[in-house]
Amino acid sequence: MGSPAGAEAALSADWLGVSRSAARVARETLAQYPRYADRARETGRGEGGDMSLAIDRAVEDAVLAEIGSLGVGVTAVSEERGLVPIEGGGDVLVIVDPIDGSLNAKRGLPPYALSIAVAAGDTMADVVFGYVAALSSEAEWWAARGKGAFLGDDRLALATDRGLEILGVESAHPRTVAEAAEALAATGARRLRMIGSIAMSLCHVASARFDAMISLRASRSVDAAAGQLIVREAGGTVAFPDVADGELGASLKLDMRSRVVAGPSAAVLARLGALALPLPG
Repeated sequence: MGSPAGAEAALSADWLGVSRSAARVARETLAQYPRYADRARETGRGEGGDMSLAIDRAVEDAVLAEIGSLGVGVTAVSEERGLVPIEGGGDVLVIVDPIDGSLNAKRGLPPYALSIAVAAGDTMADVVFGYVAALSSEAEWWAARGKGAFLGDDRLALATDRGLEILGVESAHPRTVAEAAEALAATGARRLRMIGSIAMSLCHVASARFDAMISLRASRSVDAAAGQLIVREAGGTVAFPDVADGELGASLKLDMRSRVVAGPSAAVLARLGALALPLPG
C-alpha cells in the first residue's frame, strides 16, 4: 500500500504531458517495424489473454518507460505484462493498452491507438484521467474528471437529441455479427461502422463521429478505461451491461469482462441495452 502523500503526488502529476510523450515514442517504436513479417511475429500470450505481437511488447515497454520518467509511484495494469509496479508501485493505477487494434496495426490498416487511464481506485468510476492517441495519425482525445473532454485542444460537448445515423460496432467476428443481425437492424441505425478499436470507437462517440457504439463481445478494462471517461466528460453515458455492480462498477483489473455500450444519453443506451444482444461464450 502506498502513502496518501504518494498517491496525491501521483494523481497530480502531468499525465497529459507524459501521455503525449508516450504517444510520440509509441509512434517512433512502431516505425521500427515497417514490414508485416516484423509486426506479425508472435511473442507468447500476454496477461490480458490475447496472443502478443512483437509490436505490442515493444510499444508497451516504451510507454511504461515513459510513464516511469514521471518519478512517481504507481501500479500499471498492462495488457501484456499484467500488474507492473513503477517507481516502487502504489495505490494509483495506470491502465495501459499499448495498441488497441493490434490486428489493424499488424496489417498497417488504420485505426489503432494507445490508451492510458489513471485511476484513484480499482473501478471505472475511479478513473480521473483518460488519454487515447491514434497511432496512425496525430489525433488525440483526452479527459480529466470534472474538467471536460477534448479532441486535441478543442473541448467536446455532445448533443443528446441525435438519431442513430451511424452506430459503431466492435468485436465484429462474422458469426457474432450474424447472430446479432436482427437486433442491430432493430436499432434503426442507418449505417454500421466496424473500425476494430474499442478505444477509438468510444472516442468517436465522444466527438460525435458515431451516434453510439456497442461491443458484441466482452471487452477488457484496458480497452475501455480511458475512452469511457472521455465519453462521460463529453456529456455522454457509458454502460458495462455484464457487470453486476452497476454501470461504472466494472473492475480495472485484467480479469474484467463485459460488453461496453456508449452514447450521448441514457435514453440511447436504454434503446441499445434493451436489445439484450447475446454474449457469446
